[in-house]
Amino acid sequence: MIVSHQHRFIYIKTKKTASSSIEAALSTVCGPDDIITPTTEEVTEAFEGERNAQNFRLDHPLVPKRPLIKRLLRRPERYYHPSIGYYEHMPAWRVKAYLGDQTWNAYFKFTFERNPWDRQVSWYKYKTRKLDRKPSFVDFMANTRRAFVNNFELYSIGGEVVLDHVGRYENLAGEFEAAMEKLGLAGRVKLPVLNTTAKPAALPGAAPYRGFYDERLRDTVADWYGREIKAFGYEY
Repeated sequence: MIVSHQHRFIYIKTKKTASSSIEAALSTVCGPDDIITPTTEEVTEAFEGERNAQNFRLDHPLVPKRPLIKRLLRRPERYYHPSIGYYEHMPAWRVKAYLGDQTWNAYFKFTFERNPWDRQVSWYKYKTRKLDRKPSFVDFMANTRRAFVNNFELYSIGGEVVLDHVGRYENLAGEFEAAMEKLGLAGRVKLPVLNTTAKPAALPGAAPYRGFYDERLRDTVADWYGREIKAFGYEY
């Protein structure tokens, strides 16, 4: 997640939408007072010498406290825990609360979304990439808590999309460039390719992700992600 006071934008980081690449690219135009949340070593290495995580710690009444047991044991804070202030996949409502209405309303707010059926396969591959014994896609989907991708909650408040631009992953380069043009940064930011997972084999005449689905799993995704499907017109 990035808040650039220098260029007056807020980037909300969603999951499996090339967000690490986007965040790394945006960090190259950030100033010393901008907020950049901690992310993976892969992103840092790709832009060695550029700005890394900065200004993400925050003392604010709404910053939640770490669980008491962890404080008593003096366990270190994790960069992805809300207790640090700003963190990687931070929802819009919390960003707005920390920045205040005036800044939130004045800045250009954007993110990216992806076809949920395609995104779900990418999420499965990402979550199981380090396992010696990988569960099948069917078994993975049976664990709703692990399998569910909460992107819609990141860029909506009260069920309504609250950002100025939600770009399509399917046209990432064009959508990203359109956002940069609105910010007056066209041609200044180059997207790297980071954090990719192997592409699934395609069935003849079908989208690559379809090889993972039967009718029941297809309907499961439609049920889980009905809000983004409706909002952006995605189809299987």
